[in-house]
Amino acid sequence: MTYNMHITAIIEKGPDGLYSVYSNEGIGKMRLGGYGESVEEAKDDFHTCIREAFELNPDVPVEDADVEFHYDIQSFFNYFDYFNGSALARYIGINESQLRQYKNGLAYPNEKTTRKILDAIHTIGQELLSASL
Repeated sequence: MTYNMHITAIIEKGPDGLYSVYSNEGIGKMRLGGYGESVEEAKDDFHTCIREAFELNPDVPVEDADVEFHYDIQSFFNYFDYFNGSALARYIGINESQLRQYKNGLAYPNEKTTRKILDAIHTIGQELLSASL
């Protein structure tokens, strides 16, 4: 019997300017990771790692993997680059220059501000889901 595996992956921008994707879960005895100059490259590398892990562990009864990505602020804005930082800051109700600093890794939001940003992003997502053209 085979099943789908759920993998939680963390995406972060490192001090070297590269993006990494890693997970505490593995396939067989293999740990999963990916790297790249952009979030997209790192995610592609991570998916390649998953495919290779399945190939190297044929005895693992996993058919496929669903990946849930968790982003740090810099990675989020790199991947979802269509978000206008100024407009988003006004929508959230925070200072535009402060959001720009978060986006560029010059400052880091506290837990309350991070929650405020995430709540706004989820609200925008719900608004987009309810829209029709």
